[in-house]
Amino acid sequence: MNKVYPDAKSALDGILKDNMMIMSGGFGLCGIAEELSDAIRESGVKGLTVVSNNAGVDGIGLSRLLETRQIKKMISSYVGENKLFAQQFLAGELELEFNPQGTLAERIRAGGAGIPAFYTKTGVGTLIAEGKEVKEFDGEKYLMERGLFADLAIVHAWKGDTAGNLIYRKTARNFNPMMATAAKITVAEVEHLVPAGELNPDHIHTPGIFVKRIVEVGTAKKRIEFRNTRPRTAA
Repeated sequence: MNKVYPDAKSALDGILKDNMMIMSGGFGLCGIAEELSDAIRESGVKGLTVVSNNAGVDGIGLSRLLETRQIKKMISSYVGENKLFAQQFLAGELELEFNPQGTLAERIRAGGAGIPAFYTKTGVGTLIAEGKEVKEFDGEKYLMERGLFADLAIVHAWKGDTAGNLIYRKTARNFNPMMATAAKITVAEVEHLVPAGELNPDHIHTPGIFVKRIVEVGTAKKRIEFRNTRPRTAA
């Protein structure tokens, strides 16, 4: 089975459809599947529900799908760096399901593990608990949260092989490994693609069984959200 595709557009061919749920890996701009995200934009699909920690920053990543109004609903934990996200939400143009960050991570992990729901103390007695079941265990109240499982997951990895095995690099790992397990189809973009068998098995984070399609995108520009420098005295 050939999993390797020449570009992001062909890697998504025949998968995308209106009103689907997509998981998109990354944290801020770190580890986002930018090439695949741009290919989704070019496809023109709409009514999307997107699960992502945030939606990039204005003009980059998922924010480009907000520009074209292709996203109907976001399931996220942080939106602070995206003005367009905030504007659309406050104007009633975008649905938003807020999650504590750890809860979001566990909802994704649970979905990938086939766990339909779980209980957590996080959010009890707050707005997060509205409309959700609360149960008592050992004298403490817990909130029931549902696992998440998407139609498609797009992830970014540092290195992959032709069998779909993936290695993430440092903090770019973030949500990517969990999301790779929690969708019907996972498509990965990798900076470096090598033949099957070249990766050290002990270094693999996502086994190839979870990855249906893979595309090599090279080492793109490493975007920085905030560039902070310390003033230097003149030499």
